[in-house]
Amino acid sequence: MAGYKDDIVMEITPQVLLKAYACGLFPMAESADDPGLFWLEPEHRGILPLDSFHIPKRLKRTIRSDVFEIRVSTDFQGVIDGCAEPMPGRQKTWINREIRRLYGELFDMGYCHTVEAWQDGALVGGLYGVSLNGAFFGESMFAFRTDASKVCLAHLVARLIAGGYSLLDTQFVTEHLSRFGTVEVSQADYNKLLAEALQLETDFYALSPQASGEEVLNVLASGNKPG
Repeated sequence: MAGYKDDIVMEITPQVLLKAYACGLFPMAESADDPGLFWLEPEHRGILPLDSFHIPKRLKRTIRSDVFEIRVSTDFQGVIDGCAEPMPGRQKTWINREIRRLYGELFDMGYCHTVEAWQDGALVGGLYGVSLNGAFFGESMFAFRTDASKVCLAHLVARLIAGGYSLLDTQFVTEHLSRFGTVEVSQADYNKLLAEALQLETDFYALSPQASGEEVLNVLASGNKPG
């Protein structure tokens, strides 16, 4: 994995961050207390092919039942706070002050989006990422209730299919994401997919933010290849 330590004296702007994504790089921090960032350009990249997204039957039932109220890009601060919370298997976060600043500015500019799961008036799960033409770069997700982040992921994939996207970058392949069809590709293959995605004109809101679980499942079914 290639990593490039950034000079913390030089402030990274949202524009620089977008250019980095377009070149196949993304930033991380060593820890929440680390004031700086470093760039990553993995030799192998995780992607979730939109036409082969796998949904377990039990999760389909949960999505269809609309047990969560799904909102889109209404509470960035709540989502990034949730993503920074310690979770089983993830006791420390890499979300530092710089990450919060940069992605908060991208959110205000319309490049960063959240998909949020609400229940009884409380934010119980969600994810955030960066949208750039036909590519969506997933950053992090969290769940305080069972299946909350999984439902958000399904809503995200349906939204990307409806909006004409071609690339969902997950950065890495985890056991959790592999269950949904995430695969690992070489840096060369990733760069080709990214270049193609950046040529597309897309609409993150082609699918209504109020789309029901049934509507989401219909989009996912139409976006998956037969067999």
